[in-house]
Amino acid sequence: MKYHEMEAREVEETLNTDRHEGMSEEDAKKRLKQFGYNELEEGEKQSALLLFFSQFKDFMTLVLLAATLISGLLGEYIDAIAIIAIVVINGFLGFFQERKAEKSLSALKELSSPQVIALRDGEWKKISSKEVVVGDLLKFTSGDRIGADVRLIECNNLEIEESALTGESLPVQKSVSPVKTDDPGIGDMENMGFMGTMVTRGNGIGIVIGTGMKTAMGQIADLIQNAESMTTPLQRRLEQLGKILIVVALLLTVLVVAIGVLQGQELYMMFLAGVSLAVAAIPEGLPAIVTVALSLGVQRMIKQKAIVRKLPAVETLGCASVICSDKTGTLTQNKMTVTHIWSGGTEWTVDGIGYTPNGEFYKREKKIEPKSDKALQQMLMFGMLCNNAEIKQKESEYIIDGDPTEGALLVAGMKAGYNRSSLLHQFQITEEFPFDSTRKMMSIVVNDQTGRRFIVTKGAPDVLANISDTILWNGKRQIMSKEMSANINEAINDLASQALRTIAIGYKEVSAGAGKFDEKEAEKNLTFIGLQGMIDPPRTEVKSAVKECKEAGIKTIMITGDHVVTAQAIAKQLGILTKSSKVMDGRTLSTLGTEELEEVVEDVSVFARVSPEHKLKIVKALQNRGHIVAMTGDGINDAPAIKAADIGIAMGITGTDVAKEASSLILLDDNFATIKSAIKEGRNIYENIRKFVRYLLASNVGEILVMLFAMIMALPLPLVPIQILWVNLVTDGLPAMALGLDRPEENVMKRSPRNPKEGIFSRGLGWKVVSRGFLIGIVTLLAFIFSYQGNPEQLAYAQTVAFATLVLAQLIHVFDCRSEKSVFARNPFGNKYLVGAVISSLLLMLAVIYWEPVQPIFHTLPIKASDWLMIIGLSSVPTFLLGFTYLARKTK
Repeated sequence: MKYHEMEAREVEETLNTDRHEGMSEEDAKKRLKQFGYNELEEGEKQSALLLFFSQFKDFMTLVLLAATLISGLLGEYIDAIAIIAIVVINGFLGFFQERKAEKSLSALKELSSPQVIALRDGEWKKISSKEVVVGDLLKFTSGDRIGADVRLIECNNLEIEESALTGESLPVQKSVSPVKTDDPGIGDMENMGFMGTMVTRGNGIGIVIGTGMKTAMGQIADLIQNAESMTTPLQRRLEQLGKILIVVALLLTVLVVAIGVLQGQELYMMFLAGVSLAVAAIPEGLPAIVTVALSLGVQRMIKQKAIVRKLPAVETLGCASVICSDKTGTLTQNKMTVTHIWSGGTEWTVDGIGYTPNGEFYKREKKIEPKSDKALQQMLMFGMLCNNAEIKQKESEYIIDGDPTEGALLVAGMKAGYNRSSLLHQFQITEEFPFDSTRKMMSIVVNDQTGRRFIVTKGAPDVLANISDTILWNGKRQIMSKEMSANINEAINDLASQALRTIAIGYKEVSAGAGKFDEKEAEKNLTFIGLQGMIDPPRTEVKSAVKECKEAGIKTIMITGDHVVTAQAIAKQLGILTKSSKVMDGRTLSTLGTEELEEVVEDVSVFARVSPEHKLKIVKALQNRGHIVAMTGDGINDAPAIKAADIGIAMGITGTDVAKEASSLILLDDNFATIKSAIKEGRNIYENIRKFVRYLLASNVGEILVMLFAMIMALPLPLVPIQILWVNLVTDGLPAMALGLDRPEENVMKRSPRNPKEGIFSRGLGWKVVSRGFLIGIVTLLAFIFSYQGNPEQLAYAQTVAFATLVLAQLIHVFDCRSEKSVFARNPFGNKYLVGAVISSLLLMLAVIYWEPVQPIFHTLPIKASDWLMIIGLSSVPTFLLGFTYLARKTK
């Protein structure tokens, strides 16, 4: 269908929709079922079966399988079957780990998918873009991404950037008129909006004419497939570490085998032992466990209202040293309430809280009727007309759909008894010039019932005062003199000193026969009516969050477009602004060069009266000073700063789609305290990864050294191959995973931010791996020697004792890994998942020792009760010896 050639009414009829009511939910569900979700088809994902078989492509696993085949051919069927069983169980564990990670990442993609505003059953609703169907009416404004192909039926200065489809970087001016050009290209369809393109200016409404693969974007879907790898720098470092460990493990294993053969050990047995040792010693599951730890941590962040869009952000969060936060809605409640109104030297106050339209008006503490004063009446009426917000009531709660500032103006008017719907019957809006951050104004052209025509403007008071040549004073228009300008500035400062945000309102009457206006012509020679002062109170939880960030070595900087005095008042309440810190306004910031800003940026805690363009300048200056910067934003103009920051944070409620796409973290509740929680979680995830790296490598070092020392001392094998593999299965998998679920240590937010260049073995981790591994190897060997006593008949029993000592030493050591300090620094039973994993591992160990049917498979014998005292004592030494050293230092 050539929808671009049709009139809007014809498109409605063809698609069986209604521009006033939109689609019904029932019809939308039918169409969704018929045509499918509005999403691009992705490349084929790896099937579960292929994912399972991919677990066995590791080189060492293939060598082990070859060794078991040789074992079977030599008649060692029990060993061969047992080893294959362990390999398969390991394969299942790796499979489930990867599937868990895959599902977690899919859930993240689903949660971070853009939303659209659609007209359903006569009400504008925010829905997921994937649920959009042909016939839906979509509403969009500056900064939004269009969710489907639409035929435009309403445009207000609408411009759309379509470079993703056309390669043309300049935005396209849109209209609603039919396009009759023969075979027009995408760039020529001025009455169409296309899926994936960005609204850069104005607003509009369109009827959906194509979804999913039936869109223009769908036709070139192969070009925009998201092939971005989700590996993080930490994962890449661990993969490199894994390669180094493979070489080291193979060399040590070859050394063990060579020494064993030279000392007369059977070649086949030493080869199988060597391969088993290599398989056990190489932490091939490390990358998968890291992915699972990251994805589980990300899921915990989702529960705390933070969506991670890019996994590297999880690591970077732990390094953040500065948070640059917007004020409105992030540090404050985002429930703007008009409390003061000023016009012509007179001030009124308004009571009432939040969005509930109940409140009284007072003049010098005396209650008044607002409709009795013409200036107050004009302030309230014009504030409601020059407005795109809506008030909705859900049960007993009033909700603002739109900008909170505009919502506050609506509520103030409603408190005086006005209703926007009624006003729109008296005044017809014929044109609109939407607010943008450059002009800092919004204007409308209206006709009243008598045929008179007005331009009504609202915006920043200083800007509006500069374009006004008259002022309403005592009900009469007067020339805007220097004295009048001084009165306005005094009123602005007075309201701002009370932490109030001020919005100015002005108007002018124009000729009824005048044609269309442009912005510059419309927004000049105004009559300044007055100011409305509103407050957005700080969120109750932010003050403690700012304090906790300060204790964690993280500085909070407020960046706001608000007046300097307002910003100062809020920043002082929250503890952001101290006696030693400074405030800088946008005008001063504009005069500073990059190097000059770098010199002073660390002393500034509040940037006020700044434009979104200034944010990028601030981020760069902080980064050049060596800081890791988290930057919040919500608008299309914030995107460069969000993208340039080390951690770009977009607002989930007020944020535009372009801001969200540039971000690495989305706050579902637009709350500063959520940033603090995300940083805490990010630090904890990194620490948990260090914990299980420490645990796995120390355990592997212990396994290699016990065999190496035994060969050097010309002793028999302390462990047979099947026992080595069982230790690897029993002690490595579940406890390591449980460490990834460990709760943060109490001091995690009392440490300085981590250096992003810090290696995984920093802060003494390398020494802990080697020293604990060495001790685990030594105590296991001692247990073997004490039990063996040079008696060949005691060999199987001694190997069982060594096996039990090694497992128990590792399972005790896992509790030591929960803290950088010592096992005594934390409650050892504080991680219930770890306790469960250790109990499971102990039961599996006891099963192969005492359950007769499997004893021949694992070459084990029942251990005497008296020997358990020795096993428990020796296996406790690596952890408790160093633990008591820590306690001794602490008591000193």
